[in-house]
Amino acid sequence: MTTVPVNELGDTNVNTDEDPRQRAQLVLNHEDFGSVTDDILKANESSRAPKSWYFALAVSFCMMSLLGVMIGYLIFTGVGVWGNNNPVAWGYPIVNFVFWVGIGHAGTLISAILFLFRQKWRTAINRFAEAMTIFAVICAGTFPGIHIGRIWLAYWLFPIPNQMDMWPQFRSPLLWDVFAVGTYFTVSLLFWYLGMIPDLATMRDRATSKAKQIAYGIFSLGWRGSMRHWHRYERAYLLLAALATPLVLSVHSVVSFDFAVAQLPGWHTTIFPPYFVAGAIFSGFAMVMTLAIPARQLWGLKNFITKRHLENMCKIILLTGSMVGYAYSMEFFIAWYSGEIYESFTFINRAFGPYSWAYWIMVSCNVITPQIFWFKKARNSIAIMFTASLLVNVGMWFERFVIVVTSLANDFLPSSWGIYEPTWVDVLTFFGSFGLFMTFFLLFIRYLPILAIAEVKAVMPLADPHGHGHSYYEMEGETAESAKALEEDE
Repeated sequence: MTTVPVNELGDTNVNTDEDPRQRAQLVLNHEDFGSVTDDILKANESSRAPKSWYFALAVSFCMMSLLGVMIGYLIFTGVGVWGNNNPVAWGYPIVNFVFWVGIGHAGTLISAILFLFRQKWRTAINRFAEAMTIFAVICAGTFPGIHIGRIWLAYWLFPIPNQMDMWPQFRSPLLWDVFAVGTYFTVSLLFWYLGMIPDLATMRDRATSKAKQIAYGIFSLGWRGSMRHWHRYERAYLLLAALATPLVLSVHSVVSFDFAVAQLPGWHTTIFPPYFVAGAIFSGFAMVMTLAIPARQLWGLKNFITKRHLENMCKIILLTGSMVGYAYSMEFFIAWYSGEIYESFTFINRAFGPYSWAYWIMVSCNVITPQIFWFKKARNSIAIMFTASLLVNVGMWFERFVIVVTSLANDFLPSSWGIYEPTWVDVLTFFGSFGLFMTFFLLFIRYLPILAIAEVKAVMPLADPHGHGHSYYEMEGETAESAKALEEDE
Protein backbone atom coordinates (compact mmCIF):
# COMPACT_ATOMS: atom_id res chain seq x y z
CA MET A 1 0.00 0.00 0.00
CA THR A 2 1.30 3.42 -0.86
CA THR A 3 0.46 6.69 0.78
CA VAL A 4 -2.59 8.32 -0.74
CA PRO A 5 -1.92 11.82 -2.08
CA VAL A 6 -4.04 14.66 -0.79
CA ASN A 7 -4.62 18.20 -1.87
CA GLU A 8 -3.30 21.31 -0.16
CA LEU A 9 -6.05 21.28 2.42
CA GLY A 10 -5.27 17.74 3.48
CA ASP A 11 -8.82 16.64 2.69
CA THR A 12 -9.72 13.97 0.17
CA ASN A 13 -12.42 11.60 -0.96
CA VAL A 14 -9.91 8.97 -2.07
CA ASN A 15 -10.25 6.69 0.94
CA THR A 16 -14.05 6.61 0.69
CA ASP A 17 -13.88 4.70 -2.59
CA GLU A 18 -14.30 0.94 -2.36
CA ASP A 19 -11.49 -0.98 -4.06
CA PRO A 20 -11.72 -4.77 -3.63
CA ARG A 21 -8.01 -5.16 -4.43
CA GLN A 22 -6.78 -3.47 -1.27
CA ARG A 23 -7.89 -1.98 2.00
CA ALA A 24 -8.57 1.73 2.11
CA GLN A 25 -5.95 3.86 3.80
CA LEU A 26 -6.90 5.11 7.25
CA VAL A 27 -3.97 7.54 7.56
CA LEU A 28 -3.36 9.87 4.65
CA ASN A 29 -0.28 11.76 3.54
CA HIS A 30 2.14 10.20 6.04
CA GLU A 31 4.99 7.87 5.12
CA ASP A 32 6.71 7.56 8.50
CA PHE A 33 5.83 7.36 12.18
CA GLY A 34 7.69 10.53 13.14
CA SER A 35 5.49 12.77 11.00
CA VAL A 36 2.39 11.21 12.59
CA THR A 37 3.61 12.11 16.08
CA ASP A 38 4.59 15.62 14.96
CA ASP A 39 1.22 16.35 13.38
CA ILE A 40 -0.93 14.98 16.21
CA LEU A 41 1.04 16.77 18.94
CA LYS A 42 1.64 19.97 16.97
CA ALA A 43 -1.18 21.87 18.65
CA ASN A 44 -0.46 20.41 22.10
CA GLU A 45 3.21 21.40 21.96
CA SER A 46 2.60 24.86 20.53
CA SER A 47 3.11 27.72 22.97
CA ARG A 48 -0.24 29.22 21.93
CA ALA A 49 -3.42 27.53 20.82
CA PRO A 50 -5.43 28.81 17.82
CA LYS A 51 -7.49 31.93 18.51
CA SER A 52 -10.67 29.98 17.84
CA TRP A 53 -9.78 27.69 20.78
CA TYR A 54 -9.52 30.66 23.16
CA PHE A 55 -12.83 32.02 21.91
CA ALA A 56 -14.56 28.65 22.32
CA LEU A 57 -13.07 28.22 25.80
CA ALA A 58 -14.25 31.69 26.86
CA VAL A 59 -17.81 30.97 25.68
CA SER A 60 -17.81 27.53 27.32
CA PHE A 61 -16.45 28.87 30.59
CA CYS A 62 -19.16 31.55 30.69
CA MET A 63 -21.81 28.88 30.14
CA MET A 64 -20.26 26.70 32.84
CA SER A 65 -20.29 29.68 35.23
CA LEU A 66 -23.96 30.12 34.39
CA LEU A 67 -24.53 26.51 35.48
CA GLY A 68 -22.85 27.26 38.81
CA VAL A 69 -25.00 30.35 39.30
CA MET A 70 -28.19 28.42 38.53
CA ILE A 71 -27.28 25.61 40.94
CA GLY A 72 -26.46 28.17 43.64
CA TYR A 73 -29.78 29.92 43.03
CA LEU A 74 -31.55 26.54 43.26
CA ILE A 75 -29.87 25.66 46.58
CA PHE A 76 -30.62 28.98 48.24
CA THR A 77 -34.17 29.33 46.89
CA GLY A 78 -35.49 25.78 46.50
CA VAL A 79 -36.75 23.49 43.76
CA GLY A 80 -39.76 25.76 43.27
CA VAL A 81 -37.62 27.73 40.82
CA TRP A 82 -38.00 24.80 38.43
CA GLY A 83 -41.09 24.02 36.42
CA ASN A 84 -41.55 20.65 38.18
CA ASN A 85 -45.06 20.26 39.52
CA ASN A 86 -47.61 17.69 40.52
CA PRO A 87 -47.97 15.40 38.53
CA VAL A 88 -44.75 16.12 36.54
CA ALA A 89 -42.29 15.73 39.39
CA TRP A 90 -39.57 14.68 36.91
CA GLY A 91 -38.96 17.56 34.56
CA TYR A 92 -35.83 18.90 32.92
CA PRO A 93 -33.39 17.40 35.47
CA ILE A 94 -34.23 13.77 34.66
CA VAL A 95 -34.61 14.53 30.94
CA ASN A 96 -31.11 16.01 30.98
CA PHE A 97 -29.74 13.12 33.05
CA VAL A 98 -30.93 10.48 30.56
CA PHE A 99 -29.74 12.64 27.63
CA TRP A 100 -26.18 12.99 28.96
CA VAL A 101 -25.91 9.31 29.92
CA GLY A 102 -26.89 8.46 26.35
CA ILE A 103 -24.26 10.83 24.94
CA GLY A 104 -21.64 8.96 26.94
CA HIS A 105 -22.38 5.60 25.32
CA ALA A 106 -20.46 5.94 22.06
CA GLY A 107 -17.07 6.20 23.76
CA THR A 108 -17.27 2.73 25.30
CA LEU A 109 -18.80 1.28 22.15
CA ILE A 110 -15.96 2.63 19.98
CA SER A 111 -13.25 1.72 22.48
CA ALA A 112 -14.43 -1.67 23.66
CA ILE A 113 -16.79 -3.35 21.22
CA LEU A 114 -15.15 -2.10 18.01
CA PHE A 115 -11.77 -2.99 19.52
CA LEU A 116 -12.90 -6.56 20.21
CA PHE A 117 -14.22 -6.79 16.64
CA ARG A 118 -10.86 -5.47 15.37
CA GLN A 119 -12.35 -2.49 13.57
CA LYS A 120 -9.21 -0.52 12.80
CA TRP A 121 -11.02 2.67 11.77
CA ARG A 122 -11.85 3.29 15.44
CA THR A 123 -8.26 4.32 16.19
CA ALA A 124 -8.70 7.89 14.94
CA ILE A 125 -11.78 8.64 17.02
CA ASN A 126 -11.60 6.44 20.11
CA ARG A 127 -9.51 8.77 22.30
CA PHE A 128 -11.78 11.81 22.22
CA ALA A 129 -14.87 9.58 22.18
CA GLU A 130 -13.67 8.10 25.49
CA ALA A 131 -13.03 11.60 26.84
CA MET A 132 -16.50 12.64 25.70
CA THR A 133 -17.93 9.68 27.63
CA ILE A 134 -16.30 10.78 30.88
CA PHE A 135 -17.33 14.42 30.53
CA ALA A 136 -20.89 13.47 29.56
CA VAL A 137 -21.25 11.20 32.61
CA ILE A 138 -20.01 14.04 34.84
CA CYS A 139 -22.73 16.26 33.35
CA ALA A 140 -25.30 13.47 33.80
CA GLY A 141 -24.38 12.93 37.44
CA THR A 142 -24.95 16.59 38.20
CA PHE A 143 -28.70 16.44 37.63
CA PRO A 144 -29.82 13.64 39.99
CA GLY A 145 -27.64 15.24 42.66
CA ILE A 146 -29.44 18.58 42.44
CA HIS A 147 -32.84 17.02 41.74
CA ILE A 148 -33.16 15.52 45.21
CA GLY A 149 -33.98 18.94 46.68
CA ARG A 150 -31.78 18.88 49.77
CA ILE A 151 -28.43 18.62 48.02
CA TRP A 152 -26.54 18.45 51.31
CA LEU A 153 -28.21 15.07 51.93
CA ALA A 154 -27.03 13.52 48.65
CA TYR A 155 -24.84 11.11 50.58
CA TRP A 156 -28.04 9.28 51.54
CA LEU A 157 -27.93 7.80 48.03
CA PHE A 158 -24.91 5.72 48.93
CA PRO A 159 -25.00 2.55 51.07
CA ILE A 160 -22.83 3.87 53.87
CA PRO A 161 -23.59 3.49 57.60
CA ASN A 162 -24.66 6.67 59.34
CA GLN A 163 -25.97 7.79 62.69
CA MET A 164 -29.61 7.49 61.53
CA ASP A 165 -29.32 3.83 60.47
CA MET A 166 -30.84 4.94 57.20
CA TRP A 167 -30.21 2.72 54.20
CA PRO A 168 -31.20 3.16 50.56
CA GLN A 169 -34.02 1.17 49.03
CA PHE A 170 -32.13 -1.48 47.07
CA ARG A 171 -35.27 -2.47 45.16
CA SER A 172 -35.47 0.99 43.63
CA PRO A 173 -34.11 1.44 40.08
CA LEU A 174 -33.00 4.92 41.13
CA LEU A 175 -30.41 3.27 43.36
CA TRP A 176 -29.47 0.88 40.56
CA ASP A 177 -28.62 4.02 38.59
CA VAL A 178 -26.07 5.02 41.21
CA PHE A 179 -24.26 1.70 40.91
CA ALA A 180 -24.60 1.38 37.12
CA VAL A 181 -23.48 4.91 36.26
CA GLY A 182 -20.77 4.86 38.94
CA THR A 183 -19.35 1.59 37.59
CA TYR A 184 -19.57 2.88 34.03
CA PHE A 185 -17.71 6.05 34.92
CA THR A 186 -14.98 4.17 36.79
CA VAL A 187 -14.33 1.64 34.02
CA SER A 188 -14.48 4.31 31.31
CA LEU A 189 -12.00 6.48 33.22
CA LEU A 190 -9.59 3.54 33.63
CA PHE A 191 -9.97 2.61 29.98
CA TRP A 192 -9.32 6.18 28.83
CA TYR A 193 -6.31 6.63 31.10
CA LEU A 194 -4.77 3.25 30.32
CA GLY A 195 -4.95 3.93 26.59
CA MET A 196 -3.19 7.26 27.05
CA ILE A 197 -0.15 5.96 28.96
CA PRO A 198 2.10 5.35 25.89
CA ASP A 199 1.12 8.73 24.44
CA LEU A 200 1.72 10.52 27.74
CA ALA A 201 5.21 9.00 27.75
CA THR A 202 5.72 10.37 24.23
CA MET A 203 4.70 13.84 25.41
CA ARG A 204 7.01 13.45 28.42
CA ASP A 205 9.98 12.65 26.18
CA ARG A 206 9.19 15.56 23.84
CA ALA A 207 8.42 18.10 26.58
CA THR A 208 10.50 21.28 26.48
CA SER A 209 9.83 22.48 30.02
CA LYS A 210 10.60 20.92 33.37
CA ALA A 211 7.01 21.27 34.59
CA LYS A 212 5.63 19.36 31.59
CA GLN A 213 8.27 16.66 31.94
CA ILE A 214 7.32 16.13 35.59
CA ALA A 215 3.55 16.24 34.97
CA TYR A 216 3.54 13.92 31.97
CA GLY A 217 6.19 11.75 33.64
CA ILE A 218 4.01 11.18 36.71
CA PHE A 219 0.97 10.19 34.68
CA SER A 220 2.91 8.02 32.22
CA LEU A 221 3.83 5.75 35.17
CA GLY A 222 7.43 5.21 34.10
CA TRP A 223 6.52 3.90 30.64
CA ARG A 224 9.64 3.04 28.61
CA GLY A 225 8.09 1.21 25.68
CA SER A 226 9.82 -2.08 26.50
CA MET A 227 8.46 -5.41 25.28
CA ARG A 228 7.27 -6.22 28.80
CA HIS A 229 5.42 -2.90 29.05
CA TRP A 230 3.69 -3.40 25.71
CA HIS A 231 2.75 -6.98 26.58
CA ARG A 232 1.14 -5.99 29.89
CA TYR A 233 -0.46 -2.92 28.37
CA GLU A 234 -2.15 -4.93 25.62
CA ARG A 235 -3.36 -7.60 28.05
CA ALA A 236 -4.78 -4.98 30.42
CA TYR A 237 -6.41 -3.10 27.54
CA LEU A 238 -8.03 -6.31 26.29
CA LEU A 239 -9.32 -7.18 29.78
CA LEU A 240 -10.79 -3.70 30.27
CA ALA A 241 -12.41 -3.91 26.84
CA ALA A 242 -14.03 -7.20 27.86
CA LEU A 243 -15.23 -5.67 31.14
CA ALA A 244 -16.54 -2.52 29.46
CA THR A 245 -18.51 -4.33 26.74
CA PRO A 246 -21.36 -5.50 29.03
CA LEU A 247 -21.57 -1.96 30.40
CA VAL A 248 -22.58 -0.64 26.99
CA LEU A 249 -25.70 -2.78 27.22
CA SER A 250 -26.30 -2.69 30.96
CA VAL A 251 -25.98 0.99 31.87
CA HIS A 252 -28.71 2.38 29.69
CA SER A 253 -30.82 -0.72 30.33
CA VAL A 254 -30.69 0.14 34.04
CA VAL A 255 -31.52 3.76 33.25
CA SER A 256 -34.54 2.54 31.27
CA PHE A 257 -35.71 0.61 34.36
CA ASP A 258 -36.33 3.99 36.02
CA PHE A 259 -39.35 4.09 33.74
CA ALA A 260 -40.06 0.48 32.77
CA VAL A 261 -40.67 -0.79 36.33
CA ALA A 262 -43.26 1.93 36.96
CA GLN A 263 -46.96 1.36 36.35
CA LEU A 264 -47.51 4.47 34.28
CA PRO A 265 -48.87 4.01 30.74
CA GLY A 266 -46.14 4.71 28.22
CA TRP A 267 -43.45 3.61 30.66
CA HIS A 268 -44.41 0.08 31.71
CA THR A 269 -43.08 -1.78 28.67
CA THR A 270 -40.43 -4.43 28.04
CA ILE A 271 -39.14 -2.73 24.89
CA PHE A 272 -37.42 0.01 26.88
CA PRO A 273 -33.99 -1.61 27.56
CA PRO A 274 -33.04 -2.35 23.89
CA TYR A 275 -34.81 0.84 22.81
CA PHE A 276 -32.77 2.94 25.23
CA VAL A 277 -29.48 1.23 24.31
CA ALA A 278 -30.03 1.79 20.58
CA GLY A 279 -30.98 5.41 21.26
CA ALA A 280 -27.91 5.93 23.43
CA ILE A 281 -25.55 4.62 20.75
CA PHE A 282 -27.43 6.71 18.20
CA SER A 283 -27.06 9.95 20.15
CA GLY A 284 -23.50 9.12 21.23
CA PHE A 285 -22.25 8.68 17.67
CA ALA A 286 -24.05 11.86 16.65
CA MET A 287 -22.18 13.78 19.37
CA VAL A 288 -18.86 12.18 18.34
CA MET A 289 -19.47 13.43 14.80
CA THR A 290 -20.51 16.86 16.09
CA LEU A 291 -17.16 17.13 17.91
CA ALA A 292 -14.98 15.38 15.31
CA ILE A 293 -15.87 17.64 12.39
CA PRO A 294 -14.80 20.94 14.04
CA ALA A 295 -11.84 19.26 15.80
CA ARG A 296 -10.33 17.91 12.59
CA GLN A 297 -10.55 21.41 11.12
CA LEU A 298 -9.33 23.29 14.21
CA TRP A 299 -6.49 20.89 15.05
CA GLY A 300 -5.46 20.06 11.46
CA LEU A 301 -6.36 16.36 11.73
CA LYS A 302 -7.94 15.76 8.31
CA ASN A 303 -5.27 13.21 7.44
CA PHE A 304 -6.22 11.13 10.50
CA ILE A 305 -9.97 11.72 10.93
CA THR A 306 -10.71 11.18 7.27
CA LYS A 307 -13.97 11.18 5.42
CA ARG A 308 -13.93 7.39 5.60
CA HIS A 309 -14.12 7.59 9.39
CA LEU A 310 -17.01 10.04 9.16
CA GLU A 311 -18.75 7.87 6.55
CA ASN A 312 -18.52 4.84 8.83
CA MET A 313 -20.10 6.85 11.64
CA CYS A 314 -22.86 7.92 9.26
CA LYS A 315 -23.63 4.26 8.57
CA ILE A 316 -23.88 3.48 12.30
CA ILE A 317 -26.14 6.52 12.80
CA LEU A 318 -28.31 5.28 9.93
CA LEU A 319 -28.52 1.79 11.45
CA THR A 320 -29.29 2.88 15.02
CA GLY A 321 -31.66 5.61 13.79
CA SER A 322 -33.62 2.96 11.91
CA MET A 323 -33.71 0.82 15.06
CA VAL A 324 -35.04 3.76 17.06
CA GLY A 325 -37.67 4.42 14.38
CA TYR A 326 -38.72 0.76 14.55
CA ALA A 327 -39.05 1.07 18.33
CA TYR A 328 -41.30 4.12 17.91
CA SER A 329 -43.61 2.19 15.59
CA MET A 330 -43.63 -0.88 17.86
CA GLU A 331 -44.73 1.24 20.80
CA PHE A 332 -47.86 2.23 18.90
CA PHE A 333 -48.43 -1.33 17.71
CA ILE A 334 -48.09 -2.81 21.22
CA ALA A 335 -50.39 -0.14 22.66
CA TRP A 336 -53.03 -1.07 20.06
CA TYR A 337 -52.48 -4.85 20.26
CA SER A 338 -52.69 -4.91 24.06
CA GLY A 339 -56.21 -3.50 24.04
CA GLU A 340 -55.27 -1.38 27.07
CA ILE A 341 -57.19 1.91 26.82
CA TYR A 342 -54.76 3.86 28.99
CA GLU A 343 -51.77 2.74 26.93
CA SER A 344 -53.51 3.51 23.65
CA PHE A 345 -54.54 6.95 24.86
CA THR A 346 -51.00 7.77 26.00
CA PHE A 347 -49.47 7.22 22.57
CA ILE A 348 -52.29 8.92 20.69
CA ASN A 349 -51.92 11.82 23.11
CA ARG A 350 -48.18 11.97 22.43
CA ALA A 351 -48.74 12.30 18.69
CA PHE A 352 -51.80 14.58 18.74
CA GLY A 353 -52.08 16.03 22.26
CA PRO A 354 -50.62 19.16 23.88
CA TYR A 355 -47.04 17.92 23.44
CA SER A 356 -47.45 16.77 19.84
CA TRP A 357 -45.00 19.46 18.69
CA ALA A 358 -42.25 17.79 20.75
CA TYR A 359 -43.18 14.34 19.45
CA TRP A 360 -42.98 15.34 15.80
CA ILE A 361 -39.69 17.17 16.33
CA MET A 362 -38.42 13.89 17.80
CA VAL A 363 -39.65 11.82 14.86
CA SER A 364 -38.36 14.28 12.26
CA CYS A 365 -34.87 14.48 13.75
CA ASN A 366 -34.42 10.85 14.81
CA VAL A 367 -36.19 8.89 12.07
CA ILE A 368 -36.36 11.07 8.96
CA THR A 369 -33.04 12.94 9.19
CA PRO A 370 -30.71 9.88 9.31
CA GLN A 371 -32.30 8.44 6.15
CA ILE A 372 -30.30 10.93 4.10
CA PHE A 373 -27.25 8.77 4.82
CA TRP A 374 -28.51 6.16 2.38
CA PHE A 375 -26.90 8.39 -0.24
CA LYS A 376 -23.11 8.37 -0.57
CA LYS A 377 -23.02 12.06 -1.52
CA ALA A 378 -24.59 12.89 1.84
CA ARG A 379 -22.09 10.66 3.64
CA ASN A 380 -19.25 12.55 1.93
CA SER A 381 -20.61 16.06 2.54
CA ILE A 382 -19.20 17.68 5.67
CA ALA A 383 -22.02 20.24 5.83
CA ILE A 384 -24.75 17.57 5.62
CA MET A 385 -23.05 15.31 8.16
CA PHE A 386 -22.59 18.12 10.66
CA THR A 387 -26.16 19.40 10.25
CA ALA A 388 -27.60 15.90 10.57
CA SER A 389 -25.58 15.17 13.71
CA LEU A 390 -26.85 18.37 15.33
CA LEU A 391 -30.44 17.50 14.43
CA VAL A 392 -30.02 14.01 15.90
CA ASN A 393 -28.76 15.51 19.16
CA VAL A 394 -31.80 17.78 19.25
CA GLY A 395 -34.13 14.90 18.44
CA MET A 396 -32.70 12.63 21.13
CA TRP A 397 -33.16 15.30 23.78
CA PHE A 398 -36.79 15.67 22.70
CA GLU A 399 -37.20 11.88 22.85
CA ARG A 400 -36.32 11.96 26.54
CA PHE A 401 -38.60 14.97 27.04
CA VAL A 402 -41.52 13.15 25.40
CA ILE A 403 -40.97 9.98 27.45
CA VAL A 404 -40.66 11.76 30.79
CA VAL A 405 -43.22 14.53 30.50
CA THR A 406 -46.13 13.13 28.47
CA SER A 407 -46.64 10.02 30.62
CA LEU A 408 -46.48 12.00 33.87
CA ALA A 409 -48.64 14.89 32.69
CA ASN A 410 -51.53 12.65 31.55
CA ASP A 411 -51.79 9.48 33.62
CA PHE A 412 -54.83 7.40 34.67
CA LEU A 413 -57.07 10.10 36.20
CA PRO A 414 -58.00 13.20 34.17
CA SER A 415 -58.48 15.01 37.47
CA SER A 416 -54.75 14.56 38.14
CA TRP A 417 -53.58 15.84 34.76
CA GLY A 418 -51.35 18.87 34.46
CA ILE A 419 -49.19 20.81 32.04
CA TYR A 420 -45.45 21.05 32.44
CA GLU A 421 -43.79 24.33 31.50
CA PRO A 422 -40.03 24.74 32.10
CA THR A 423 -38.83 27.94 33.73
CA TRP A 424 -35.88 30.09 32.72
CA VAL A 425 -33.86 28.37 35.46
CA ASP A 426 -34.51 24.98 33.83
CA VAL A 427 -33.40 26.23 30.42
CA LEU A 428 -30.27 28.04 31.64
CA THR A 429 -29.23 25.05 33.77
CA PHE A 430 -29.48 22.82 30.70
CA PHE A 431 -27.42 25.20 28.55
CA GLY A 432 -24.94 25.55 31.39
CA SER A 433 -24.34 21.79 31.34
CA PHE A 434 -23.12 22.15 27.75
CA GLY A 435 -20.66 24.74 29.02
CA LEU A 436 -19.34 22.24 31.59
CA PHE A 437 -19.02 19.57 28.92
CA MET A 438 -17.29 21.80 26.36
CA THR A 439 -14.90 23.34 28.91
CA PHE A 440 -13.63 19.89 29.88
CA PHE A 441 -13.40 18.86 26.23
CA LEU A 442 -11.49 21.97 25.12
CA LEU A 443 -9.00 21.60 27.98
CA PHE A 444 -8.56 17.95 27.04
CA ILE A 445 -7.72 18.61 23.39
CA ARG A 446 -5.28 21.36 24.42
CA TYR A 447 -3.22 19.49 27.00
CA LEU A 448 -3.66 15.80 26.16
CA PRO A 449 -3.28 13.92 22.84
CA ILE A 450 -6.62 14.05 21.06
CA LEU A 451 -5.79 10.91 19.04
CA ALA A 452 -4.31 7.59 20.17
CA ILE A 453 -0.88 8.06 18.58
CA ALA A 454 0.34 4.50 19.12
CA GLU A 455 -2.89 3.00 17.76
CA VAL A 456 -2.95 5.29 14.73
CA LYS A 457 0.57 4.20 13.85
CA ALA A 458 -0.45 0.56 14.23
CA VAL A 459 -2.97 0.79 11.36
CA MET A 460 -0.44 2.25 8.91
CA PRO A 461 1.04 -0.04 6.21
CA LEU A 462 4.44 0.67 7.70
CA ALA A 463 3.43 -1.21 10.85
CA ASP A 464 2.45 -4.37 8.96
CA PRO A 465 5.14 -6.98 9.65
CA HIS A 466 4.27 -8.74 6.38
CA GLY A 467 3.70 -5.69 4.20
CA HIS A 468 6.77 -3.71 5.33
CA GLY A 469 5.06 -0.57 4.14
CA HIS A 470 5.12 -1.73 0.52
CA SER A 471 2.40 -1.24 -2.02
CA TYR A 472 -0.20 -3.81 -2.98
CA TYR A 473 1.74 -4.86 -6.07
CA GLU A 474 4.99 -5.21 -4.15
CA MET A 475 3.28 -7.53 -1.67
CA GLU A 476 2.02 -9.53 -4.67
CA GLY A 477 5.62 -10.15 -5.80
CA GLU A 478 6.34 -7.19 -8.09
CA THR A 479 9.59 -5.26 -7.77
CA ALA A 480 9.48 -1.68 -6.50
CA GLU A 481 10.05 -0.34 -10.02
CA SER A 482 7.41 -2.49 -11.70
CA ALA A 483 4.94 -1.80 -8.90
CA LYS A 484 5.44 1.94 -9.34
CA ALA A 485 4.89 1.61 -13.09
CA LEU A 486 1.67 -0.35 -12.55
CA GLU A 487 0.39 2.26 -10.08
CA GLU A 488 1.16 5.06 -12.54
CA ASP A 489 -0.75 3.18 -15.26
CA GLU A 490 -3.82 3.20 -13.01
